Amino acid sequence: MRPLYDQQDYARQLTEVEEWDVGRSPFRRDYGRLLHSATFRRLQGKTQLFPGHESDFFRNRLTHSLEVAQVAKGLAQLLNTRDLAKHQHKIDLDLVEFAGLAHDLGHPPFGHNGEHALDECMKRFGGFEGNAQTLRILSRTEKKSYRRGQADDGSCGIARNGEDRRLGINATYRSLAAVLKYDAEIEAQRLPTAKLAKGYYRSEQDLVVAIKRHVGTPPDGTAFKTLECQIMDIADDIAYSTYDLEDAMKGGFTHPMKLLSQVVGDQRLVERLREKVAKEVDGLRDEELYESISDVFNVFDLNQGPLEMYTQSKLIASDGHHRSDFSSAMIGRFMRGISLEVPASGDLRFAKIAVERNIKVAIEAVKHLNYLLTIMSPRLKIVEFRGFEVVQTIFETLANEEQNGHHLLPDDLQEMHGRLVSEGDRKRLICDFVAGMTDGYAVDFYSRLKETGTTIFKPF
Repeated sequence: MRPLYDQQDYARQLTEVEEWDVGRSPFRRDYGRLLHSATFRRLQGKTQLFPGHESDFFRNRLTHSLEVAQVAKGLAQLLNTRDLAKHQHKIDLDLVEFAGLAHDLGHPPFGHNGEHALDECMKRFGGFEGNAQTLRILSRTEKKSYRRGQADDGSCGIARNGEDRRLGINATYRSLAAVLKYDAEIEAQRLPTAKLAKGYYRSEQDLVVAIKRHVGTPPDGTAFKTLECQIMDIADDIAYSTYDLEDAMKGGFTHPMKLLSQVVGDQRLVERLREKVAKEVDGLRDEELYESISDVFNVFDLNQGPLEMYTQSKLIASDGHHRSDFSSAMIGRFMRGISLEVPASGDLRFAKIAVERNIKVAIEAVKHLNYLLTIMSPRLKIVEFRGFEVVQTIFETLANEEQNGHHLLPDDLQEMHGRLVSEGDRKRLICDFVAGMTDGYAVDFYSRLKETGTTIFKPF
């Protein structure tokens, strides 16, 4: 039986001399490279729930990623201590933490609306999707490693014949596997009306083959998704559902009693919520949905009167101490409902993460309820609509080859653009650049294109 981790997992696209004697494993090296990367730093300027310019209190993509990494590491510690207590192999905490930190690297400015805008622009050239972009950043676009040719011709990573030699942070194959959430190649060309497709780009097809060759494949023929990737995925759901709700309460959008009253009094809302949760929970019953919401939000003393209960509900939302206690209790309850199904073979690489049904319903209910009531509210939707226009306009301007739009790119990207042979590769380069923008940088870039902008002496 293959161990949980071996030399195949530690291998990289470009072989390196690993200095084990200094106390850092290859996974810890990957963690360090990610933490020091420019792409990771830029997450501080990308929206999580509320736009960053509104307040410096609310979470952004960077702080969200830090929280996901902490929850993922905590889950791995729990599983190691409880479910794998008698097992000789333990889940690597550095690897799980890496996956949590990296999971949102590929998200463009303005969240999912920016994602849809770039996908619209790229449907004829392989599409755009946040998880696919994450894999591409780690394995190609982050500026740390590239494969040198016999006749080295500069350090831009694209050879003069158009060969892409970039290797991103040159992470281990097992680390790359930990962010490969969707085992499907996105079609190279899709109809204009096609919905967003999840997976990986065709440009990373050979890489995914190499990942599977090194890491292995599930024995039962199911989709490729490693144990660490599953832990990262459920940690993201837990953090997203809980902490976005916490921010929504701090922002004055809601409080527990208001949420309960909206569910009880708005049948249309319940129907939309049921439709979303049922996609993740087979055979969902109405009473399960109501019970899960009641368990999460009914935090009141039943001996209290209506006025006292309302006051307590408002206090939970407005007071930092009570709000933190509320979130902490929810996180702890969700985490304790997760376990590991160890296969009879003992091979843990693709062991399944199991979530108690009532906990799964609660996580999905909170996540989608907050989406329907906060993210879809008019106050936030107006920001999304602006973001779509900004992202799409920037891409179309840069990609306009008749007007030499690529001359607006930074110098190193202009050099890469000039060396790339196919139109699709040039479009992908521009897409990479736009996707990497922070919200503020995108707005600034747009204003310099379409409005008065800022001084010409400020570089792009």
